[in-house]
Amino acid sequence: MNTEKIGFIGLGNMGYPMAKNLEKAGFPLSVYNRTTQKAEGFKEKSVVCSSVSELVKHNDIIFTMLTNDDAVEAVYEDILASDITGKLFIDMSTISPEVSKEISGAVKIKEASFIDAPVAGSTKPAKEGTLIIMAGGEEKDIQRALPYLEKLGKEIKHLGENGKGIAAKLSVNYFISTIYQGLAETILFSDKLGINRKEMLEIINESASGSGATKVKTPLLINDTYEPAFALDLMLKDIILAKNAGADFPLSKILLETYQSAHDEGFGKDDVIGIINYLKNKMKV
Repeated sequence: MNTEKIGFIGLGNMGYPMAKNLEKAGFPLSVYNRTTQKAEGFKEKSVVCSSVSELVKHNDIIFTMLTNDDAVEAVYEDILASDITGKLFIDMSTISPEVSKEISGAVKIKEASFIDAPVAGSTKPAKEGTLIIMAGGEEKDIQRALPYLEKLGKEIKHLGENGKGIAAKLSVNYFISTIYQGLAETILFSDKLGINRKEMLEIINESASGSGATKVKTPLLINDTYEPAFALDLMLKDIILAKNAGADFPLSKILLETYQSAHDEGFGKDDVIGIINYLKNKMKV
């Protein structure tokens, strides 16, 4: 029987349901979140820690799911100040390859292990445990993590050494950013031509142009409400990370300009498909 204790740091829109899936699976779980109110839902069945160092001390495998480079660096600064010998760290955040590799190296110097394991999928698959997990790290560490990763995702892709998981995530999010801008422009175009939005989306989703990405955003476009499952600002962050990692293509400049302008115009906290409102406003100019 597996007796390893699990820690989870970062209970945001993605981290909360992911940690809940580990809790539901019956693993001994401890959680930490900087905003303590977000941990309230874990008090009944799991341990809520008051600091990163407390969580690290009492657990063997520690997941981190954080917003950006700065947040990850801050948490791992605390982690690296502790005795972490023999522990395994699984960072599921989407951050720059440089920061991920630096942290991986620092963790290994302290005789611990590290996997970068970002995910494809937003809040619904996070809740359902059907994410796709892109992992970079040593085979023995992947095998150690597998019983827990299998509760979070429907597919775990081991892509090679540390950094390969992040590389795959930046690639897939670059593609998704093109889909969402293209979908938003298409809906605005069909609106302009007098096509019912619901019917247009049915055509898109039932034809070769449809995908999981278009289907998951269909209800938001039909209701014209953009409560964030994945915020536009997060996609902007990922486009910048992809550009810095070498995504220098004809669409790169257009994507960065559009998402940055949408952020500047105040749409950054909306769901990523809320890019449609920025584009709609721009069309009126």
